[in-house]
Amino acid sequence: MTLLQPQPIPALADLGRVHFIAVGGAGMSGVASAYLAKGLHVSGCDQSDSEAMAELARQGAEVWIGHDPHHLATADSVVVSTAIRADNPEVVEAHRLGLPVLHRSVALSALMEGYEVVSVAGTHGKTTTTAMCVAGLQAAGEDPSYVVGGTLVGTQTGSHIGLGPRFLVEADESDGSFRQYPTRIVVITSVDVDHLDNWGDPRSYAQGFDDFASAESVALVIVDADNPGARSLGQSLVTRGRPVMTYGQSETSDVRLTDIVLDGGTSQAVVTYQDWSATLTINLPGLHNLHNACAALCLGLAIGADSHGFLTGLAGFRGTARRFQRLGQSHQILVVDDYAHHPTEVAATVDAARLVAGKGRVIICFQPHLFSRTLQFADAFGAVLAGADEVVVVDIYPAREDPIPGVTGALVAQAVAAHSGHVTYVPLLDDAVDAVVGLARPGDVVLTVGAGSVTNLGPQILASLEAREPKAGTAVLEPPVPADQED
Repeated sequence: MTLLQPQPIPALADLGRVHFIAVGGAGMSGVASAYLAKGLHVSGCDQSDSEAMAELARQGAEVWIGHDPHHLATADSVVVSTAIRADNPEVVEAHRLGLPVLHRSVALSALMEGYEVVSVAGTHGKTTTTAMCVAGLQAAGEDPSYVVGGTLVGTQTGSHIGLGPRFLVEADESDGSFRQYPTRIVVITSVDVDHLDNWGDPRSYAQGFDDFASAESVALVIVDADNPGARSLGQSLVTRGRPVMTYGQSETSDVRLTDIVLDGGTSQAVVTYQDWSATLTINLPGLHNLHNACAALCLGLAIGADSHGFLTGLAGFRGTARRFQRLGQSHQILVVDDYAHHPTEVAATVDAARLVAGKGRVIICFQPHLFSRTLQFADAFGAVLAGADEVVVVDIYPAREDPIPGVTGALVAQAVAAHSGHVTYVPLLDDAVDAVVGLARPGDVVLTVGAGSVTNLGPQILASLEAREPKAGTAVLEPPVPADQED
């Protein structure tokens, strides 16, 4: 796969009736919903039905299950993502008909005309940080437009066309999409090594972030001073005379976090900027989420938003789907779903789960994502997963990739064992529910972790736990309601 190069941004009025291929995906459905909000005719299809598809239909889109060339009968333009292959029957038909085929990032850029664009990027944390920026701005009295690659808990949407002057976008680096957007303010949470199937090597990956952050349209770059890659990028930009704001625990940070308290599902710190100081509190576990919240707060400070309102918005933020999302409890066993699919992300998820579990155990069902990533990071995954009490590894979710001989989930399972972890390898996803439920006991936190279909197991695990008889001699108490599910 080659990296995307920035393309001319079309006018919305020139796109006519727009058809989205794989419209049910978290990223694509948000763009389609925003197009509907702008008054365009939208149609779309996907391999299987989903709540996202149903919601788009409720908003007025024409949606179909499956891919069929006949779906393009009334389309004037077509939108695809990087995951859509060139031999997809609808892509083939679009080219046969001579219809413009736009990448999702180009279609998203078309929505941004007239707005001050804020792009949130980073190897990790960009979905949560973008959503936190939205929550803070809304509580500070703004009505920003946004497209986030995940559903915001509480609003059940990943996009909105507002009346305010700003457009916030989660800017994906995996295929070079982030270079497409006419960005004014850049937020970079982290620059680690990933997506080398597209970028080739770590230096090219880091250079992609540099190209993105140093674009002519960019007026300010906000970076995490505690992440080596982001800090290096910020320092390089400063030497070239570009405006940079840093945040983190480092003494040299412009916006500094101190007096950190991580207490179960709540995180707190004192944040200081110049002669201003306040307490930052969020109802999410983990140091990484405090950093995400601080990144969002930096945006508020940079644009002069009401700081009290912004902090209130962060305190009330309830998270996004698949980012340490509490699905429910049964027999004192909490089930959580998380999108982590890189070793750094999995490590943060394990640490957060440990905080929430307290004296209980952490059980993780992990689905590796992509053959190339599994080959590259198998040992690193093993090292961080070994920090859980029990690990169930299933086979790889291939997404857009073809298999690599000899690369299976067994590589990760073997690595967990090599790092002295307790691991069970269950190749078939359908068999994993029984394996997980068989391990779980009251007080445990059970997590389904990965960027693929492992997310479907959470509700099944809950149902199986609910049907399970309590073990003899075990007193099952009514569990407390998780903080992020309280009214």
